[in-house]
Amino acid sequence: MQDKIHRVLFLSRRNSARSILAEALLNRDGAGRFKAYSAGVLPPTTVEPVVFELLQSIRLPTAGLRSKHYREFSTPEAPDLDFVFTLSDTAAGEPMPEWPGMPVTAHWSCPDPVLLDGKDWEKKQAFGKVMTELERRLRVFANLPFSSLDRMSLKAHVDEIGKSQAP
Repeated sequence: MQDKIHRVLFLSRRNSARSILAEALLNRDGAGRFKAYSAGVLPPTTVEPVVFELLQSIRLPTAGLRSKHYREFSTPEAPDLDFVFTLSDTAAGEPMPEWPGMPVTAHWSCPDPVLLDGKDWEKKQAFGKVMTELERRLRVFANLPFSSLDRMSLKAHVDEIGKSQAP
């Protein structure tokens, strides 16, 4: 018997870097167990080019990755969601709709590498650090014993993952 595929939405302010990275990483690492999406509160028309460079450097497909508004996931036609994670402090403070599926929500604060002032190499390094931190959190998340946890326990676990910092 195949386990349930958990649908996860990652939200950030713009949906141009952090949430796109999280979507791509979970779709790779959780293939067959998770379906990840991403969206933003104020999405731009394009994804940050360095995000595509990073993903391509680790051989992840970038086709289909695009900035989207969170309203795409709040309509009756939208997929039922199991989890919604905000990655930016500003997105966490925004009023959100009632998501289809009544997902477990958590805030995983993550610095926005787009806002870094510096040389190109410093900016790329910041994007790489964010990607590494997201990979670490997503590995912990993907290894939770979903079938043996009730909703309150899942909420506690995903909240704790969001509070954890890389050593």
